[in-house]
Amino acid sequence: MFVLEAEGVTKTFGGLTALRGLDFSIQEGEILGLIGPNGAGKTTLFNVIAGVFPLDSGKIRFGGEEIAGLKPFDLCHKGIVRTFQIVKPFPKLTLLDNLMVGALSKERDLGVARRESLNILEFVGLAPKKDLLSASLTLEDLKRLELARALATKPKLLLLDEVVAGLNPKETEETLALIRRVHAMGITIFIVEHVMKAIMSISDRIMVLHHGEKIAEGTPREIAQDRGVIQAYLGESYIFPEGYLA
Repeated sequence: MFVLEAEGVTKTFGGLTALRGLDFSIQEGEILGLIGPNGAGKTTLFNVIAGVFPLDSGKIRFGGEEIAGLKPFDLCHKGIVRTFQIVKPFPKLTLLDNLMVGALSKERDLGVARRESLNILEFVGLAPKKDLLSASLTLEDLKRLELARALATKPKLLLLDEVVAGLNPKETEETLALIRRVHAMGITIFIVEHVMKAIMSISDRIMVLHHGEKIAEGTPREIAQDRGVIQAYLGESYIFPEGYLA
């Protein structure tokens, strides 16, 4: 079953075509990776799916329902939630209150929202810091908070935008393990990432954008061996991480 289907998705900004006739689908329960050079259209695609930018043409269906034109809060209620490469916490709120903002988008009972938020903080390893202001966190913890706040909205499809960017190797491993635990909860994941070792290890399939067009789609191994992807993005020196893959 397809969670998300896109047909002919096109988005322009003035004379620049950021996305051109893009077709793709995401199956329920999979992790779809999205890679490509800077300016390829990856973040624009996330913004179009999440309702930040309107489509110029094309269709996007979520669970079979046409969603193009809906606002971000409408899509959140339906189960599409995204995180941001540059984390966007509420800096003057505690971690718990940050999560309750997300939880209250679906749950109107304050007591229930608080319990759910505490459970999620425990899940992502931030429960001991629940009363700290988010402005005091390290980058790794800020990224965990960003993910936790998204989980508080009870998503069906989670869009992750460069969730390991800026993290060291140990922090990256820990974050990937957390994403796998989120996936094990039954949440479908669409992830953008420039850290190839990370996205190759976690994705079921990978889609590659270049100049707003899809140039390849397949398993991580197929993508790593695709000549067009090597020339446009990976480079001849790229080595497929055999020992890193699960």
